[in-house]
Amino acid sequence: MFSGVSHKKTTMPRKGVSQNETLVSLFSAVEKLLPPKLAHFAMAMAYSLRPARWYDGVGLLKMVWEKITRKPEGIFQRTTENALEAPGGLVDIGNDLSPSHLVDAYGLGVFPFAHVGPSKWVSPPARALGYLNETRIEKNLRRLLRQKKYTVTFDQDFEGVMRACAAPRAGRVHLTWINERMIAAYKDLHREGHAHSVEVWNGDGELVGGLYGVASGGVFVTESQFNIARDASKVAYVTLNRHLAEWGFQANDGKYMTQHLANLGMREVFRNEYTRLLSRTQDLKTTGRWTVDNDLDVAGWKPENPTPL
Repeated sequence: MFSGVSHKKTTMPRKGVSQNETLVSLFSAVEKLLPPKLAHFAMAMAYSLRPARWYDGVGLLKMVWEKITRKPEGIFQRTTENALEAPGGLVDIGNDLSPSHLVDAYGLGVFPFAHVGPSKWVSPPARALGYLNETRIEKNLRRLLRQKKYTVTFDQDFEGVMRACAAPRAGRVHLTWINERMIAAYKDLHREGHAHSVEVWNGDGELVGGLYGVASGGVFVTESQFNIARDASKVAYVTLNRHLAEWGFQANDGKYMTQHLANLGMREVFRNEYTRLLSRTQDLKTTGRWTVDNDLDVAGWKPENPTPL
């Protein structure tokens, strides 16, 4: 593990759309009245035009102007060190989602997202990072792993996991960046061996949890998780981390901090420390299809001591 990592106080910023019942009801009505694509566009625009997001709009306009009037500072319009503050860490706008561009982006600590319009490429000022030797496995989770209630696989249903991550969730506004364009792009990245999925199956062979993400050097970037059966996503996360540790990885990146990620042992680190970690570990090459090693004892895994400050 890397020592000397700078840390911020762990905070739990709200991610995504406000989840109050009135907003959920309103957006649900929009989904019923309009065709799916038009409903998604309407909800995304409503989200983008909230007063709290106006400053982001100014940043987007600034980026558009820079792309017209200035040469890019590298493969993106801005370097990560010169990223805009709002939207948080914006370095470019554009729809080049080719595997080669995505690989280069993740190697720099940049990823795309877009609820509506062209893809926004961002490098957030802080990342939710889980060093593998700090993975938190609670007693109840160890017990569940020992019971072998679920079967875990890697790279068996990548598209199914993506679509499950994008599916509506009870009590939440259905507004996701995992659209058809993103699914197609990450399927291409998966075929080239850079993007991977973790599937959790119940005894009836049903997909009840999992995650997907991108391997870049010694870091696995978890793009999204889903959970239908209780603790299924935790089973996916811990099983993946046990294998990542065995394969020489250093950390699992959750991108934006949430309480769920904090419970798994993630904490916030500054952008410069994150990009330095990526740079130091780019020699680790793990392209190709991944498979679960059934000889690895996930339930009995005891991660090492925490990374020194």
